[in-house]
Amino acid sequence: MKLRRPIISVVVLAAALAGCAREGELVVGQGVGVTAVRTACPAVGIPDYTGDVTTFRTPGTVTADQIDVVAAITNLRSTCNETGENVYSEAKFDVLARRTDTRGARQVQLPYFSTVLQGGSAVQAKRVGTITLNFADGAERAQASASAGAFVNRAAATLPDDIKQRITRRRKAGDPDAALDPLADPVVRAALNRATFELLVGFQLSENQLAYNATR
Repeated sequence: MKLRRPIISVVVLAAALAGCAREGELVVGQGVGVTAVRTACPAVGIPDYTGDVTTFRTPGTVTADQIDVVAAITNLRSTCNETGENVYSEAKFDVLARRTDTRGARQVQLPYFSTVLQGGSAVQAKRVGTITLNFADGAERAQASASAGAFVNRAAATLPDDIKQRITRRRKAGDPDAALDPLADPVVRAALNRATFELLVGFQLSENQLAYNATR
């Protein structure tokens, strides 16, 4: 499952680096030249091609004149409580929908998923929910909100001390590895991947719906 590029950038940055905002946070600044904050909270995002869905009046027909309802996920935001052994993250989002036939009141239900990924590919948990959109008589548009939560084990999302030391060790000019990026070390990168978690949400699409989004 391919992710949107902005999400990947945030994930890599948040997972690989850290700053000095609070005690106990990983600091990368002296000898490496980059400072950022790492948190045990999973990054939140929407995988490519799953942020919108189109339904058609006639099954198997995907022409513009047969479009029934178009919906999109927007306003994705997250909260996270990382005070306990298990970190709890919640993603909230809105769904905006438009229908082509505005006659009569109508209720439309659309399935959505939430999944937790470790290391960018390993699925740790997945849930499927349903969001309900209520169109008033004569109304073209409808809106609804939903949320998805997930737990991540703090120990699994925390870098081992030896990896932290490799990243944060102060390097001086003249050292043999002074110009080497510690994040390029395969061992460091593997540890960072294992400690990187994401909470992803999107519409639960059929193969045909996913193909439509990817090729339109």
